Amino acid sequence: MDTLRTPVSEHFHRALAYASAMHASQARKQTQIPYISHLIAVAGIIWEAGGTEDEAIAGLLHDGPEDQGGLETLAEIRAKFGENVGDIVERCSDTFETPKPAWAERKTAYVQSLSRADASTLLVSVADKLHNARATLFDLKNAVDPTTIWNRFSATPQESVANYRALIAAYQHGAIDPRRTHLVHELRLVVDGMEQFTR
Repeated sequence: MDTLRTPVSEHFHRALAYASAMHASQARKQTQIPYISHLIAVAGIIWEAGGTEDEAIAGLLHDGPEDQGGLETLAEIRAKFGENVGDIVERCSDTFETPKPAWAERKTAYVQSLSRADASTLLVSVADKLHNARATLFDLKNAVDPTTIWNRFSATPQESVANYRALIAAYQHGAIDPRRTHLVHELRLVVDGMEQFTR
């Protein structure tokens, strides 16, 4: 086994513990899969794409403010993990409002925001969407009735696929970053697979 030139820092270990505690009682939609599994997977995708430790930490924390406390949680993330991480997390959140605005409104605004996003935000965002899409496609392929999987979401299957297509376009035209290229390519393939279950 090789040795890292720069070991994983205590900063990351603290972020992992913080994310695990924050989402300890949360499960993936209509499953008993601990939600932290998604956050760990997103951080892994980021690191495997060549992301920095701050980007991986943002991957761990990206859903915290949106799901667990809004702007107060975002402020705590900034205090604990720095402005860079806080900025990425903020830009990866589609709302801090409770209750959340309508699905279509949130998703359209989020896609539009990506046109102004920096490379770090786009990397964390595509890693998040890729893991979500992978999980959805896996469940669609293995479900006795795929409609039960689509019923987890606030949109129709066609709307969900269209949203992914809009995200892919935003990732393709966003800030140049070769680390993102293969993730966008895989996301497109996964969404193509998802679309087969909308017919």
